[in-house]
Amino acid sequence: MSISTRLNEYLNKHGVDYQTLTHPHTQSSVDSAISADIPQHQLAKAVVLEDHQGKKMIAILPTDYKISLQQLNSRFQSKFHLVDEEDVYQLFDDCEIGAIPPIGEAYHINAIYDDVLLDESDIYLEAGDHRTLVHLKQKEFVKLMERTQHTRFSRLAFY
Repeated sequence: MSISTRLNEYLNKHGVDYQTLTHPHTQSSVDSAISADIPQHQLAKAVVLEDHQGKKMIAILPTDYKISLQQLNSRFQSKFHLVDEEDVYQLFDDCEIGAIPPIGEAYHINAIYDDVLLDESDIYLEAGDHRTLVHLKQKEFVKLMERTQHTRFSRLAFY
């Protein structure tokens, strides 16, 4: 499958300089980072949320971090919860199950990213399948996220 159609079109439309990195098939973002031999904190994952009014949002954070719904709920004066997997698959119908690109605008979904990602010189994104990552330099990530909200809303997870 490689890079998802919508993600590819979005990156090209916005003139984002990126490379793709292939790795053996994996089932999770943690496994993708290990398989691709990159630090887990450089791989940005997408967590799809829904608020009490049914509005969707993608939270973007490093693979080795856990989201704090309490912090997001406080910031947005909302009540976010994780979206059911079946609903996620319908939103990302050009992607393999569980390989969601963390770029909300490409899918017309609001997004927020954790500021901890700005500490990284290289950032990788799921490309829409379980074998491909998109590699961005920090400057390109910032360009890609220029209209996306950001704050701190996650903490390091211990595996």
